[in-house]
Amino acid sequence: MAGTLVLEAIVVLLVLPVVAKLGGGVSWLSGGYVVALAVVMIVASGMQRRPWAVPVDVALQVAMIAGWAVHPSLGIMGLVFAAVWAYILYLRRDVQQRIATGRLPSQQG
Repeated sequence: MAGTLVLEAIVVLLVLPVVAKLGGGVSWLSGGYVVALAVVMIVASGMQRRPWAVPVDVALQVAMIAGWAVHPSLGIMGLVFAAVWAYILYLRRDVQQRIATGRLPSQQG
């Protein structure tokens, strides 16, 4: 999950040239939003062991989709990463269920 956040922060920062070229230029609002979102993602990547990490991750996805107001490309990437996070959370739940029922290969004896 931390690695996904770091990759997502890189993608968010790569939106800056797109906004500059296609969005009519980077304003202090659009540039600040994009840079702040990337910085928060990098900080959150280091806190994935905390019990509140998953709600923060989901909130970051909502913030990225809300970035549609800055530029549609940010919102579209937010939707793509929301699908990635949905799959990650599905896998996380599946592994937790397998651990609880003793169905992991390492638990077989």
